[in-house]
Amino acid sequence: MDQCDGEHDYMQQEDDWDRDLLLDPAWEKQQRKTFTAWCNSHLRKAGTQIENIEEDFRDGLKLMLLLEVISGERLAKPERGKMRVHKISNVNKALDFIASKGVKLVSIGAEEIVDGNAKMTLGMIWTIILRFAIQDISVEETSAKEGLLLWCQRKTAPYKNVNIQNFHISWKDGLGFCALIHRHRPELIDYGKLRKDDPMTNLNTAFDVAEKYLDIPKMLDAEDIVGTARPDEKAIMTYVSSFYHAFSGAQKAETAANRICKVLAVNQENEQLMEDYEKLASDLLEWIRRTIPWLENRMPENTMQAMQQKLEDFRDYRRLHKPPKVQEKCQLEINFNTLQTKLRLSNRPAFMPSEGKMVSDINNAWGSLEGAEKGYEEWLLNEIRRLERLDHLAEKFRQKAAIHEAWTDGKEEMLQKQDYETASLSEIKALLKKHEAFESDLAAHQDRVEQIAAIAQELNELDYYDSPSVNARCQRICDQWDSLGALTQKRSEALQRTEKLLETIDQLYLEFAKRAAPFNNWMEGAMEDLQDTFIVHTIEEIQGLSTAHEQFKATLPEADKERQAILGIHNEIAKIVQTYHVNIAGSNPYTTINPQEINNKWNKVRQLVPQRDQALIEEHARQQNNERLRKQFANQANVIGPWIQNKMEEIGRISIEMHGTLEDQLTHLRQYEKSIINYKPKIDQLEGDHQLIQEALIFDNKHTNYTMEHIRVGWEQLLTTIARTINEIENQILTRDAKGISQEQLNEYRASFNHFDRKRTGVMEAEDFKTCLISIGYNLGENEFSRIMSIVDPNRMGLVTFQAFIDFMSRETADTDTADQVMASFKVLAGDKNYILADELRRELPPDQADYCIARMAPYTGPDAVPGALDYMSFSTALYGESDL
Repeated sequence: MDQCDGEHDYMQQEDDWDRDLLLDPAWEKQQRKTFTAWCNSHLRKAGTQIENIEEDFRDGLKLMLLLEVISGERLAKPERGKMRVHKISNVNKALDFIASKGVKLVSIGAEEIVDGNAKMTLGMIWTIILRFAIQDISVEETSAKEGLLLWCQRKTAPYKNVNIQNFHISWKDGLGFCALIHRHRPELIDYGKLRKDDPMTNLNTAFDVAEKYLDIPKMLDAEDIVGTARPDEKAIMTYVSSFYHAFSGAQKAETAANRICKVLAVNQENEQLMEDYEKLASDLLEWIRRTIPWLENRMPENTMQAMQQKLEDFRDYRRLHKPPKVQEKCQLEINFNTLQTKLRLSNRPAFMPSEGKMVSDINNAWGSLEGAEKGYEEWLLNEIRRLERLDHLAEKFRQKAAIHEAWTDGKEEMLQKQDYETASLSEIKALLKKHEAFESDLAAHQDRVEQIAAIAQELNELDYYDSPSVNARCQRICDQWDSLGALTQKRSEALQRTEKLLETIDQLYLEFAKRAAPFNNWMEGAMEDLQDTFIVHTIEEIQGLSTAHEQFKATLPEADKERQAILGIHNEIAKIVQTYHVNIAGSNPYTTINPQEINNKWNKVRQLVPQRDQALIEEHARQQNNERLRKQFANQANVIGPWIQNKMEEIGRISIEMHGTLEDQLTHLRQYEKSIINYKPKIDQLEGDHQLIQEALIFDNKHTNYTMEHIRVGWEQLLTTIARTINEIENQILTRDAKGISQEQLNEYRASFNHFDRKRTGVMEAEDFKTCLISIGYNLGENEFSRIMSIVDPNRMGLVTFQAFIDFMSRETADTDTADQVMASFKVLAGDKNYILADELRRELPPDQADYCIARMAPYTGPDAVPGALDYMSFSTALYGESDL
């Protein structure tokens, strides 16, 4: 809606005679007197007046004359006849003139005015008063009735017992009228002697002073106002508007003071923004300084618990401590850009932070933080994996070492026996076969010794913290193994020498021993394998173990046949002993293995098989759950990652396209920002899934190329980009409004910028910017271009943003600057003098802004110096500095 339409609506809302059938008698009396006095205040300029408002306007002649006086325009020639048709014609000419001024007359016709209808006549006069006396009143972007009310409130604000909230009961005690007069002409009224409880005296004083000294006719009677519960609003507004017009000259000075106040407020706000930037930058840099050494510390711990605590501390840092600092860094850049824009709009020098606190310094420090952080989580997970592997290997080493040490217990004593020296032939043969069986058993244990040595070597390579004790135990086992080998060789040679003296040996015992020993060793190996611990990370690994276990179970029937065959040999020996009454002392001389031991171990193997089945089933279920967690994370990450990239591209397109106004782009961006913020729960949900994956010690995920780190970085970049882009559009709006740039000009600036932004990054490089300036007519030398670059690139980044580009273009094409307007306001306050007193400045400005200005102004020291006076030059220096004079 344009301004004219707004005025029409306001006039229509105020014109309520067509809705009220009867006027309150007291109000009608007040309106008659007020409207009559108002009309006469203008008609007397034409040498006439009216006595009866509804009678004297019936022929339309004085009505047309009134409109000519108050508008300064000539109406159509009136009809001079006395007939009713002539009167109606004249009144219609007046009403048509009113309508031509954008006023919509409701239920007011020429016939009612000619017939002397008091209600319609008062309504018509009120419409004229609204259009020509009240409508054009404008105070701080409010107009008409609201503007007049705001003007009254501003002028009477310093006076006690005055509270103007409306145009009826707020004026009953008369103090409001007296305050208006005293504010502009304090010598006419002694306001300190007035009392709130004496409204008659207050009203009569104000009315008499206004009529005598201000040329404002007495439009109201004090008795009517005091005697009415609610004075007529239109009568009060009409009378108060006369005060406004009488003091319009003072209004100009107030406007000038308001302009200065705004500049002072902007200066104070800019100084506060500078202080806030310095503090926020110092705090952020200090936090970065403290955090980097912590992230760079890669000293591993010896235990899983300690390393897991390090991992938990890092997760707390990423989840709780870093995100607020990302927001602070983004806010710091936004504050810096906003401050620079406001300083440019106020023609103030660009803000240069303290040494080491530039935006580039903070970005460099942040880059160092990101560099220190990079790889820290991967290092933690690798260390945890290494410690897990070490714990597993150490436990495996202990188990195999214990089994081997149990097997070797007593073997050296056995090999050192010289029982063969006194043995019989059969006993010698038995000793020889027994030794052969032992050698077979010894060879079978060679793999275990090699495994023990290999595990110890791997623990050393992985830097196991308890490697010394592992190495010592491994060395003892190897030394003992070498000793067993030497003793075995020595005993074998002794038995072989003795064998020549012996003839026979019980083949059945020998066969039993030869078959029982490897079968026993196989069962011991099977029991060891079935009780062996395992660690897997994928479903394929556990499936491989399950397959191997199934293959082992497939060999059990064949092994059972071997067991039956071995037991059959023993049964055959028993049968021979029983059949031939062979006197055999003791057990099988060739082996210590007996059928009971074989059966016991076989039953143990059978018992361990289902236990191994259950362990594999449980691990398979765990790996299936891990795979579910991988897919659950991947499904979300594969959606969120492209979504973030898509939003980044859309924001980039919005920031460089020229569709719609800046406000449209800002609205569009804020909608994007809202949709992005609403997307945060999905990021949090993904964080939760990532937490579950890490708690399950899952180290890889083949279902997605996205990691949580990728998502976090993308999300932080997205939040920063949308905040920066919104800030850039807001700054462009500030620049456009302050410099009066049209939408067409903005589109031209954007088209030029996009054309020379060859890399489509949203910024122009220095050479592209120089080419752009040459294309629009600049004749650039190196010095001139360096000067322009210092304006558009105060941080010396070698890049020109679109905001800096339009600031420069608007600054180059601006016709009038803020400094000229504010200094013109100073001249209004100073009048015909070339200085202004500090007390005068305090009277026109709010106390804090007046003190702010005076503290920065040097006293006037010219040849005609006045004590306490402040001159034009020092006033300009206080507001804009020496560089702008």
